[in-house]
Amino acid sequence: MSRFADAQEARDFLTANPDIRRVHLLFTDMTGVFRGKAIQAHELDAAYRTGRPLPTSTLAMTVRGVDVEDAGLLWEIGDRDCTLRPVAGTLVRCPWMATPTAQVLMAVDPDSLPAYHADPRGLLARVVDGMASDGLHPVMAVELEFYLFDADRAPGAPLEPARGQLSGLRPTHSEICHTTAIEDMAPFLDAVYDAAEAQGIAAETAISEFAAGQYEVTLHHRTDPMRAVDEGVMLKRLVKSVAQRHGMVATFMAKPLTHEAGSGMHLHVSLCDAQGRNVFAGTEPGGNPPLRHAVAGLLDTMADATLVFAPGANSYRRFQPGSYAPVTRTWGLDNRTVAVRVTAGDPETRHIEHRVAGADANPYLAAAAVLAGLHHGLKEGLAPPPAVEGNGYDQPGAPLPTSWADAVALFEQSAVLKRAFGDDFVRMFACVKAQECNTFNTEVSDRDLTWYLRDA
Repeated sequence: MSRFADAQEARDFLTANPDIRRVHLLFTDMTGVFRGKAIQAHELDAAYRTGRPLPTSTLAMTVRGVDVEDAGLLWEIGDRDCTLRPVAGTLVRCPWMATPTAQVLMAVDPDSLPAYHADPRGLLARVVDGMASDGLHPVMAVELEFYLFDADRAPGAPLEPARGQLSGLRPTHSEICHTTAIEDMAPFLDAVYDAAEAQGIAAETAISEFAAGQYEVTLHHRTDPMRAVDEGVMLKRLVKSVAQRHGMVATFMAKPLTHEAGSGMHLHVSLCDAQGRNVFAGTEPGGNPPLRHAVAGLLDTMADATLVFAPGANSYRRFQPGSYAPVTRTWGLDNRTVAVRVTAGDPETRHIEHRVAGADANPYLAAAAVLAGLHHGLKEGLAPPPAVEGNGYDQPGAPLPTSWADAVALFEQSAVLKRAFGDDFVRMFACVKAQECNTFNTEVSDRDLTWYLRDA
């Protein structure tokens, strides 16, 4: 079944929303930065019928928008266009815009080669399809942490947590799960939920996270993993846009403040069989065999995939003992000190929470890496090490890569990821990240990260 939208979707939308004047055509490049075009409403029908061209090179740029010649998508192909097509079900209003505006997610047409091999959403679709061919159907949800900072600050000044919108007071210490902190941001959160409802995003729980000015919004699990990740991508844009309208900066940087908690993107996943039954369901204390195979696959591929989960210099500041971010390739039952947490609760809803990715990771790539790891473990019948009990930070375990350069090398050499992602994608993504790694100052201070606040 095609995942692209029929032109009738655009016509029906404009009929129901005659005031729309502009439409943002959006896709994420390899680094997770939104790119695209803003078109007039009368151009939307043609974009649906024939797609929309965009330079192929934009898929493989650095996070700062610098061309990556070694990726093979620039001069050697004449920097030709690729064709992007609208993703079905993602044409929605942008309630935060003053001018009536809509947005739609775009993905690369499979006939646009070599661009299709570089499309993060297309990669996830290929991984999902590969699992479906083996009778495995992922159920997923995305959980995102982020910071809210004051937008008005002098160049080079330190980042300050945004003041409460009702009290006017600036948070100064941890307010984990503090209801007053949530109430103080009610105008912002109300706008987030209203916009999410308008866009069909299943936003659920909001909490005040570990650090001052840090929050989390969870999304409902979806039986369509593509939709689950689309909603994660859409929520990131929504939160940043709504925050801007409220005089704040929302950032999904992995570690915006050196001495405060990092922000993660936790991916929740289970598997259903052809009858819709949860493959991981069971009462076994250590998990049933399919769950154990899946966990083992995640641990086996975790080091190779760290570049996806931690894509930039800032990402590696997050991996600190006692920080709720993992530092070793470990797993456990209802344990937040490990990398792979098997949830407690109703045996019928048992699932895995993958806790490695920072909030700065590209959601499509992070989800693809998690699903590829699961699939690998199940196909090979891998067995995990013993589950960690108690404080995982105090127990031995194979370490995650702590060097950006090491992560690039492991990713580039991974036989499992080459099979799952394709040689072309692995080569291109490694080229992009190698160029970033070679040119970025890894000793960058908090005050020098203003440019990254916007794009993370």
